[in-house]
Amino acid sequence: MRTIIPFHDNWQFLKPGSAPVPVTLPHTWNAIDGQDGGNDYWRGTAVYTKAFAKPELSDGERCFIEFPGAAMTAEVFLNGRSLARHEGGYSAFRADLTEALENENLLTVSLDNSANDRVYPQMADFTFYGGLYRGAKLILVPAEHFELVKDGSPGIKITPVTDPVRKEALITLETWQNGGSEVQFEIRTEEGSLIAKAAVENGRASVSVTLENVRLWDGVDDPYLYAATAKLLKDGVVLDEISSRFGCRSFRIDPEKGFFLNGRSYPLRGVSRHQDRIGLGNALSMKEHKEDMEVVRELGANTLRLAHYQHAQEFYDLCDEYGVIVWAEIPYITKHMTNGKQNALDQLRELITQCYNHPSIVCWGLSNEISASSPVTEELLSDHRELNALAKSMDKTRPTVMAHAFMLEKDSPLIPIADLASYNLYFGWYLGELEQNDEFFDEYHRMFPDRVIGFSEYGADANTAFHSARPEQGDYSEEYQCLYHEHILKCIEARPYLWATHVWNLFDFAADGRDEGGKRGQNQKGLVEFDHKTKKDAFYLYKAAWSKEAFVHLCGRRFVDRAEAETEIKVYSNCESVTLYLDGKEFETKSADKVFIFKVPISGRHEIKAVSGNLAEEMTIRRVENVNPAYLFGGAGNVVNWFDKIEVNPAFYSIKDKFGALMANSGTAAIVGRIMAKASASRGEVAQSAGENKALKQMMAGLSFESLLKKAGANVIPPEQIKAINDMLQKVKKEE
Repeated sequence: MRTIIPFHDNWQFLKPGSAPVPVTLPHTWNAIDGQDGGNDYWRGTAVYTKAFAKPELSDGERCFIEFPGAAMTAEVFLNGRSLARHEGGYSAFRADLTEALENENLLTVSLDNSANDRVYPQMADFTFYGGLYRGAKLILVPAEHFELVKDGSPGIKITPVTDPVRKEALITLETWQNGGSEVQFEIRTEEGSLIAKAAVENGRASVSVTLENVRLWDGVDDPYLYAATAKLLKDGVVLDEISSRFGCRSFRIDPEKGFFLNGRSYPLRGVSRHQDRIGLGNALSMKEHKEDMEVVRELGANTLRLAHYQHAQEFYDLCDEYGVIVWAEIPYITKHMTNGKQNALDQLRELITQCYNHPSIVCWGLSNEISASSPVTEELLSDHRELNALAKSMDKTRPTVMAHAFMLEKDSPLIPIADLASYNLYFGWYLGELEQNDEFFDEYHRMFPDRVIGFSEYGADANTAFHSARPEQGDYSEEYQCLYHEHILKCIEARPYLWATHVWNLFDFAADGRDEGGKRGQNQKGLVEFDHKTKKDAFYLYKAAWSKEAFVHLCGRRFVDRAEAETEIKVYSNCESVTLYLDGKEFETKSADKVFIFKVPISGRHEIKAVSGNLAEEMTIRRVENVNPAYLFGGAGNVVNWFDKIEVNPAFYSIKDKFGALMANSGTAAIVGRIMAKASASRGEVAQSAGENKALKQMMAGLSFESLLKKAGANVIPPEQIKAINDMLQKVKKEE
């Protein structure tokens, strides 16, 4: 029988030019510098070593080591002997240590997260942490045992084909093994156990059994899990044993009506998640995974896009347990690499092999925004066709999907390669107007009514320190983030054909190339801050839409100082009516759908209370003479107000003109080009590369330069520079 030994303690970490330091796994070397901005976090080759005594092995027993995540390229040596090499920082792999074991041993793991042209990801809007960030374990097994090495396999594959009407499921169980003569399978049910045996032939055993009166894995309502055990036998003796949970469910996706689970309409509405946390990087324990899932449950989301790579098995397990439907994907992202084809195939094969048994997973993601910095060439299309074919050959029960950058043409030949498509749209944040999100989907659905389409990313950055009574696109205020999501939520609710929608993102996350919105090194589109605890106001909008737990939430609790005589008090709630109290006296009662807005006169310090039944929340605000400069992105002299002061002569060019017109004029193109280069540089390499996209340039051409300057923000282009830019443009006369 196998024995699992945790292998987390007493490691030494050695970075070039530094002395070895003791570490405990999980560990990453970029927990600090990967989150502080500057796009200068250390990427290179570092070494982990561990001295250990030879474990006690019975006759013929073998010793394997498992690394659930080793970023990004790993080489494993035992006592100087090379045993394994693995390219890809997010999937598990194992190495057989047995032949190299001595009485006293030195294990060495060399890890490299430096830039290269073959291992994905190499360009994306998140930090590529290096390290043994998911720990390690030893696995001791008999000489004849279930497969451990090939693609990090769990050894057993379970395929339920469920008929929810007849309440039965045909379960196919397969195992791969080295040796043994037969495998005994057992499925534990509420009524007892179902047992079947199969002979081992060419290293494989397979059997199909029917579960009657099956209890469905029914999403968040009833995520029931069965357990299957496989025992490897020889002459009636059990040699090895493995087990896995699974769920019985069916689903289909309709291009007009969206997602159906077990025969009923089940709109997928949720968020995306990155796996890192402030101060920890991606070196998370089960404690952090559970905390993240509790936030998902409070929000009421029923789906997660686990972006942009294979996540920890512990988190997929939590999704199984709580009924959260998952989009799983590989890090084939942003930049296509000619030399990366095999690595993309390898990472997809490992993802499917290792995650196949999770009932929460309903689709395999082939790529994300791959056209953002790469043209759609025949090579790119061919690689996607091979990825799609691989997924289909490995799993006939789940569709494939891609997430497309908003600048990808709707009739691109890339889109129909996968079974499903979703778009990442940021109209109303990066550029354009909020209404363009609605228009985009309406046009796509008219063009391709028989295609399934979803909304894979949308969001607006917000720093909880910034507030405004006049929120505008680009001000990074909590209030604008709320307005943005209020619009998008209505857009989604009006379009039931969207098969799945995912807010970008549930949590703020590290993107070391970013320097915007008052924080370096972070993407702040999260509904929750990077600490994974502080919930932004927009979080409660979605809680009002998705959660069954009654609540009231007063928005603007951090917006204490208010300079207006009449202020807006906003309440998010899933209750039918809310009563507002001002300084202990009933002010007004309103009925609304999720968003309750009150106009309240203020003159000094006031206590505000929102009440619905026995639910209540309170906050304090106060009237001040001038806007608190700490609330303004860029400090005193809010950039928005500067735009109001600028006057132009329409006979000459100005910031009011369209970006395309300014770039078409030789006299203004140089001025505008320098400013745009500076703005894109503040958003890291992804944004700079995206600026080379032809479709994006065409889209930007129709926008005013003023709107692009507002989006850049005051810390990138200070208000005084805006006036200077306009003055320069006003010296160039327009042609008659």
